[in-house]
Amino acid sequence: MYSDIDFVNVDFIPDGAAYPDRWEAEGQAYREREASIGRARLNVAYGDGARQKLDLFHPAGKAEGLVMFVHGGYWLRFDRAFWSHFAEGLTDRGWAVAMPSYTLAPEARVRAMTLEIARALEVAAGLVAGPIRLAGHSAGGHLVARMGCRDVALDPSVRARIEKIVPISPVADLRPLVDISMNEGLRLDADEARAESPVLHERPDVPVTVWVGAEERPVFLDQAIALSEVWNAELRVDPGRHHFDVIDGLKHADSPMVESLLSDGRDAGL
Repeated sequence: MYSDIDFVNVDFIPDGAAYPDRWEAEGQAYREREASIGRARLNVAYGDGARQKLDLFHPAGKAEGLVMFVHGGYWLRFDRAFWSHFAEGLTDRGWAVAMPSYTLAPEARVRAMTLEIARALEVAAGLVAGPIRLAGHSAGGHLVARMGCRDVALDPSVRARIEKIVPISPVADLRPLVDISMNEGLRLDADEARAESPVLHERPDVPVTVWVGAEERPVFLDQAIALSEVWNAELRVDPGRHHFDVIDGLKHADSPMVESLLSDGRDAGL
């Protein structure tokens, strides 16, 4: 049985409270730089909602394909602008990167966010040809994992292009959230928590690598292990990484995280 403190990250990370401001500043600088050289297409609408927009970052030449990265924040906070700079490692490898915002709780239920991300993926896929890879962090890890679940309505032509899913420190089982204070905003009931838990769905038809930091809170290690076991997916435990710096590899073209995301895993039988 988990309690509120089990899901708290900031208090257990050195200088944890400083990370959001740093992410926001670095994201803005990257976004402005890429826009100034014509490699950023910003504020692309994928729906009518105020937060139903995505940014698309292009590589220097023709894109090899599309990566969509979905941000975390327990479905309650942040937007795409905090994470723009995490596209750099992938664009340097020749891939376009879409980063959507989505309607947060309490305005939206988690099940609605899942549908929003599916729509964002369809719109982004219409803008970039080629294979698709999905990555997301924390709550975003949950949302990209849901894209691999068969109950999510996704255009078949888009689903057929998905070649790899990498949930990073995902919340894969939502049932423990029902009884903690975070749920005052999420408004999960038992039925929605079950329906939205990737661990209760069949494994996707594409390779999955579940990534988690070795220094994360035990609940995130538990959830990553559970998802990897249920889905028979590769599990990567990143030495020395905590919940806030585990995604830093996305900024570097030669990082193990970028290598994993851009490999399809089929040779390993995953």
